[in-house]
Amino acid sequence: MKTEHDVPKPLTFALLRLLADGEFHSGEEMAHRFELSRASVHNALQDVARYGITLHSVRGRGYQLAQPLYWLDATQIAQHTGEARDSLHLEILDHVPSSNKLLLQRATEGAASGTVLAVEWQSAGRGRLGRTWHSGLGDALTFSLLWRFECGLAALSGLSLGVGVALVRALHEQGVQNIGLKWPNDVLVNEGKLAGILLEAQGDMLGPSAVVIGIGLNLSLPSGARSHIEQAVSDLEECGVPLQQRNRVMGLLLKHLVAVMREFAANGFAPLRAEWENDHLFHHRQAKLLLPDGTKIEGKVHGVTAEGALRLETAHGMQVFNAGEVSLRRA
Repeated sequence: MKTEHDVPKPLTFALLRLLADGEFHSGEEMAHRFELSRASVHNALQDVARYGITLHSVRGRGYQLAQPLYWLDATQIAQHTGEARDSLHLEILDHVPSSNKLLLQRATEGAASGTVLAVEWQSAGRGRLGRTWHSGLGDALTFSLLWRFECGLAALSGLSLGVGVALVRALHEQGVQNIGLKWPNDVLVNEGKLAGILLEAQGDMLGPSAVVIGIGLNLSLPSGARSHIEQAVSDLEECGVPLQQRNRVMGLLLKHLVAVMREFAANGFAPLRAEWENDHLFHHRQAKLLLPDGTKIEGKVHGVTAEGALRLETAHGMQVFNAGEVSLRRA
């Protein structure tokens, strides 16, 4: 588990931005630029390996990153958001424990619909069912989008599935193939988890309501990070998308997320249902559900309802399951 001691300090980020070009920079040069001692530079950089970064230190030459860092850039991201640009309010942060938690707080304070918090490093990123989202600095996209609806919470059923549709559309535009969805909110490539979705809502059952949509997407997972993940995983680099495309991928994700939010606000999940089922890896396949009490239910998946609930043909007939704490697995 990450602690506050694991969090990069502002000086560490400043130095890493200087080193992002992948060239050597001497400790003396960096100390002079930031009006610091060389010892301060050394101390700020000595533990960067814990953030998934390999840093070379060579006497007489200085410091060099093993791989360049590609930082998020609002201007570059906006170039790929298309018509969604005017609906977005993007803020890029070096570090927060959880972008979802911070954006939920801002939502209660009146943050506008379309507010996006993109974070370079999350020390307490969360996934579904209380899981931790693992990523290193610069090797993933971790961000949250706030969207406000006139409808109440009861009308938001299926929204997480709609978000999955948006992610698949964006990845297809990026040229990624072999993408699949797993109910209710995982995006997979070659059956390894590529992205996760976490929705948290505020409001009344009759409206209005606000939803914070958290997205974590693997761009390039180092072996160290993979060792902490207890399931098959994938990343965009395996799909031929280099880290240099980080801002473009972010822009395309936002573009398609906004489009789906607008579609959902107008018509709900039902018009997106067929598209989602077409990409569901378990569609018309045998699977098992793990319930919160440990019960396992096996059956054949028959798509989802117009509200996004899973339809499973079991030995006791057709049953319908809402997401909640339920987990879907291969039979």
